[in-house]
Amino acid sequence: MKSIRMLVVLSCLLTGISHAAETSDSATAAERWVAAKFLGVNQPPPSGKSFLEARLKPTALARDRIEGHSLLIVDQKFDNGIAMRSPGEIVVHLSSDASTFQGLVGVDSNDLGYYANTGRGSVVASIEAGGRQLFESTVLHEGMKAIPFRVELAGARAITLRLKAVGERPPTYQAEWDQADWGDATVTLTDGSKLPLSSLPTGPLAQDYSSNPPFSFQFGDQLSVDLLKKWPVDRSTRRLDQQRTEYTSVYQDPATHLVVRCVAVAYRDFPIAEWTVYFKNGGGERTPILQDIKALDTEFEGDAQGAMVLHHSRGSSDAANDYEPLETALPPGAQEHFASVGGRGTDGEMPYFNLASSGRGVIFALGWPGQWSLDLSRDQSTQVHVKGGQELTHFWLAPGEEVRTPLAVVQFWDGDWIDGQNVWRRWMIAHNLPRPGGKLPAPFVSGGSGRYTIEMQFATEENQKKYIDQTLEDGIPIDHWWMDAGWYPFTVGWWKTGTWDPDPKRFPNGLKAVADYAHAKNLKVILWFEPERVTQGSWLDQHHPEWLLGPDGKDKLLDLGNPEAWHWLVDHISGMIAGIGLDVYRQDFNFPPLQIWRAHDAPDRQGITEIKHIEGYLAYYDELRRRFPNLLIDTCASGGRRNDLETLRRAVPLWRSDYPYKPISQQGETYGLSLWIPYYGTAINSLDPYIFRSQMTPAVGFGLDHQQIEGQHPTALHLLKQWREVVGYFYADFTPLTPYSLDSNNWMAWQWNRQEDGSGVIEAFRRESSPFPTAQLKLRGLDPAAHYRVTNLDSSQETEFTGNALMEQGLPVTLQDQSSSALLMYRKSAQKK
Repeated sequence: MKSIRMLVVLSCLLTGISHAAETSDSATAAERWVAAKFLGVNQPPPSGKSFLEARLKPTALARDRIEGHSLLIVDQKFDNGIAMRSPGEIVVHLSSDASTFQGLVGVDSNDLGYYANTGRGSVVASIEAGGRQLFESTVLHEGMKAIPFRVELAGARAITLRLKAVGERPPTYQAEWDQADWGDATVTLTDGSKLPLSSLPTGPLAQDYSSNPPFSFQFGDQLSVDLLKKWPVDRSTRRLDQQRTEYTSVYQDPATHLVVRCVAVAYRDFPIAEWTVYFKNGGGERTPILQDIKALDTEFEGDAQGAMVLHHSRGSSDAANDYEPLETALPPGAQEHFASVGGRGTDGEMPYFNLASSGRGVIFALGWPGQWSLDLSRDQSTQVHVKGGQELTHFWLAPGEEVRTPLAVVQFWDGDWIDGQNVWRRWMIAHNLPRPGGKLPAPFVSGGSGRYTIEMQFATEENQKKYIDQTLEDGIPIDHWWMDAGWYPFTVGWWKTGTWDPDPKRFPNGLKAVADYAHAKNLKVILWFEPERVTQGSWLDQHHPEWLLGPDGKDKLLDLGNPEAWHWLVDHISGMIAGIGLDVYRQDFNFPPLQIWRAHDAPDRQGITEIKHIEGYLAYYDELRRRFPNLLIDTCASGGRRNDLETLRRAVPLWRSDYPYKPISQQGETYGLSLWIPYYGTAINSLDPYIFRSQMTPAVGFGLDHQQIEGQHPTALHLLKQWREVVGYFYADFTPLTPYSLDSNNWMAWQWNRQEDGSGVIEAFRRESSPFPTAQLKLRGLDPAAHYRVTNLDSSQETEFTGNALMEQGLPVTLQDQSSSALLMYRKSAQKK
């Protein structure tokens, strides 16, 4: 009965995921990967594909060479073959019937250590097919000559190579010598063609489809790859909605009662799966040490004939190259390390990665608003091992205590890496962007009292009302009124945070008086907070020092892992939101928390304070959204340093970087950020069209006051009208049309394309030192046979091209002046007869 239920679940799963793209390799890869990892069902090969399924320790499969050396058994070298560098199994899945399998097997003799290895290793190699054992070796040790084998397969389409460690193990025994080479291992198919095993990928697209979970940890002195095979597991499935199915796997250690719960979600409309792992002490005693917890630990396979490239991005660090897209080549033997800086999830590095190889690939990401790290290592063939999660974990759990890992996401794609990015963008819009009031956040223009933070130090009820009136009288079509830092009492400057009440001298009627005034003008209200940073002498510092973490004399951290502090914050801020009638809650975070977290942990509890704080931070946002369903939350964190996926499911970054105004860097920020995040904002500080368009985002802060736009009202209204014409396309597919560059000699351009109606927008910039008046921009995603009418929004000039011409020859864009820009719209028209 259990096996029948599993087949029904698997059938529903395969039908569900492939609904999005029934014939695509990415949908097939996703469905099979989910079934293997979260249902424990090892997958058969898809038709037309032959591949290896490695049921070994991570990185234990090698092809042709071991750390640069040919396979070697005693004095016999092999130019082709596979090495099993740990006991386990390799299943050879074949696309058609096989007749024979032959080669030689033995323990490898490459001495890569410090000692002679003669006689080491003690293993038995065997071959199975069709439910029968066809070959079994004697006990193999290093120094024994290779044993030849040839077995008849009788039409089999799957062969299992098994390596088993045997014999007694003295305390000093080195288990790494329990390994073997399968030299010249070749399958002959019934049509006479030969398949060397070393030529087969580990999966038909990007993964070994074994049932090993895609996460790992060490518990005591044992690794999860060994432990979870022994622990009982309970699996359950439930449909969350039409597009999402949840898979829960619960493992429990019979000895310590540690419960490991993996909660995964597979998407019906995207080739995407995500998961979070929870650890709970279900016993009555302290657990052994849990350490090296990796939310993502799995392997991906590239094409043996093509290069492998990792696409990733810089995070935000108040620099001209914030969000710069990067490409890292991954040749055989490559090793790469990535990590955030200082405990904020996108400070320095973005936790989003796209691994591309010959027209297919996989995106993987970590959602963690804290300190994460990720390591990639490629073997000497085409396999890439990925391990990532919270950077430091080494702790025990008290009875009843539970903690979580970062969120992990995997997305499969076909085409090229830009195709993969646009699948990701569509998924972000469909399933991740917050929806206050049940709707996607609309593009908007906000006004404020000039230069935001500087001016808000001098804000009063009176001047805020005055600035609102001036902005509206100037005809600026704002939607929101933005009040930034400085509305609370302080003695020195806005950065003295920790007292979250309006300054009674400047706002005798509270902030509600300003909010009511704005609401009466049909404006929504944005208000800035920074609750986690607490400065000396503030209300929190004086009244609740027990809630604060960090050394004396410096800014401290409000511990969101402290239940009393968390409840106070939720209730106090909720009272303000309700009392003011706030529409947008803006949260900043202007210092790195990592050293405070780590200094607070005992040596055997490293990582706990960070986990508890992040759990509290996310729960805080969730509770605000529960209490105020129409509330939009803005995440800032020194300008874009918390743009991780968990945060972006709850908030949007209205201030994408603290490097906000220089046009070339602004172009670069839009270019880089749009690959991953579809909704973000910055400020407009110029009515020069070149600068204005460099700063156009879905949410713009109009940072020019009454005096600055005097005499330029028509220009301001014209540019904002153009912004409204095109801003809806920021939700469309994004394609870079030029390479990324911050060089003033270059052009930069990109395309927003709506495939559903054949329309789009092109933004192009000729920079200040560019000697080239014309750029030929090859568009993407068009119908080659259709005709497209292209309109220049500055001149209203229209031209017509075929889709094929726009994609193959390109759209010629001419800008006679340096430091100038073009804003073009196109729409598919009826094909000429």
